[in-house]
Amino acid sequence: MIFEFLQGILLLGIVVSGLLAVKSEDLLKAVIFLAAMSMLLSAQFYLLQAPDVAIAEAAVGAGLSTAIFVIAISKTERWENGKKH
Repeated sequence: MIFEFLQGILLLGIVVSGLLAVKSEDLLKAVIFLAAMSMLLSAQFYLLQAPDVAIAEAAVGAGLSTAIFVIAISKTERWENGKKH
């Protein structure tokens, strides 16, 4: 019972953070939402008894991809909807 509830909460968090990443106007916020989605997905993999996949998702999805996106955003000028930030 608690296992299904926890899985439901994680799946809801994955969907919500994914939607927030897509709807976000700020690129940096979108990257943060994607990192949160990746960490929730990593927890879901761990609950499904796939710890090797969970570790890989946490390292690559939340760690490496987030770092690459943040570096790329920092090296460009941030323009969203015609406004300079």
